[in-house]
Amino acid sequence: MKVVVTGLGVVSSAGIGKASFWDSIREGRSGVKTLEGVDTSRLKTRIAGQVTDFDPSALSYSAARNLDRFTQLALKACEEAVEESGLSGDPGRLGVILGTGVGGIGTIDDQQPALHTHQRGPQILHPLTVPKAMFNAAAGHIAIHYGIRGPNFTVSTACSSGASAIGEAVRLIRHGYADAIIAGGTEAPLSYGMFAAWNAMRVMSVRNDDPAAAVRPFSKDRDGLVLSEGAAIVVLEREDLARKRGAPIYAEVTGYGCSNDGVHPTRPSVDGQVAAIRDALRDAGMSVDEVDYINAHGTATTANDVTETKAIKQVLGDRAAKVPMSSIKSMLGHALGASGAIEFVSSCLSLRDGIVPPTVNLHTPDPDCDLDYVPNEAREMPLNAIMSNTFAFGGCNVILTLRKPENTL
Repeated sequence: MKVVVTGLGVVSSAGIGKASFWDSIREGRSGVKTLEGVDTSRLKTRIAGQVTDFDPSALSYSAARNLDRFTQLALKACEEAVEESGLSGDPGRLGVILGTGVGGIGTIDDQQPALHTHQRGPQILHPLTVPKAMFNAAAGHIAIHYGIRGPNFTVSTACSSGASAIGEAVRLIRHGYADAIIAGGTEAPLSYGMFAAWNAMRVMSVRNDDPAAAVRPFSKDRDGLVLSEGAAIVVLEREDLARKRGAPIYAEVTGYGCSNDGVHPTRPSVDGQVAAIRDALRDAGMSVDEVDYINAHGTATTANDVTETKAIKQVLGDRAAKVPMSSIKSMLGHALGASGAIEFVSSCLSLRDGIVPPTVNLHTPDPDCDLDYVPNEAREMPLNAIMSNTFAFGGCNVILTLRKPENTL
């Protein structure tokens, strides 16, 4: 059974809504800025991919103002995706599967000062702290908003969470458990506690004076990732039902591969990534010669960029040097559990328009990163099949492949 994408929604540091987002990505405009609203005076990193001009009170869901930001971002992206798709059908045959790496961490951080310093302590904690902070809050509220009664769960596989959610949704539809599923990822990790924790790991860029140029995947002078927030939602459906109701179709999701390194919680493994890539290609019935473009994980950390390059070369062999591969994190920053879903949306738009987005800030490639990373400017070219890579702490590797369907938009 074929599964297709009929709606896209995205909220990112580079733009809210897929049109604004895609304009920025195509043109190589960065959404990385000096972080606002968080005291970074004692931190080495003071920049982030922050979503600005977002007003949760404008959401159509009446309860939105009382929710954690990660749920609000998901609702915003979902409104766009569902409206475009025109999703309909038996509520019991519709589902919601989302991914998040840190859930409602903002709510937890907000409550900590009162808990530990106020005279009354626990007695003044907000009574909605648990339902706001729980990881499945976003998926649950989307189901409530749209009256969806089918499968509903949340995936948490760190930075691959959103991609995992899309892959698992495809499996459920293929095997007949649902006709359509709202899937994707959401993350709002820019609270003081979480941002300080990432600073403590010493993996973030310290180019505070030049935020737009801070994220430099595959570059010799890269100095780390930049944390960001955002959400991306896609509507996935059985192809026959989508065509029957005349829904727009962006892509067919052809392959899903997932693996675990089984080696180290934070250090990536070539073998683990290779296994996931091969599983995705096998699931899609796709040869390496059919891959036209790779949307890279590309975090701008030393370990990831080199490992990902090696994995691609091992699977694609001589063809690796001929396949363009770019990282949109160079413009967005790293949105953790939302990143794989955001990159999947970007891949759908690449298929639609025949445009490969650039890896910006790539002027001096790392000698160990010697593939075609589409430096600094987007590239127009025919695209029929794309592979989207997502890797994560905990050794979680997720690969999604998608193909341009017949009679597309």
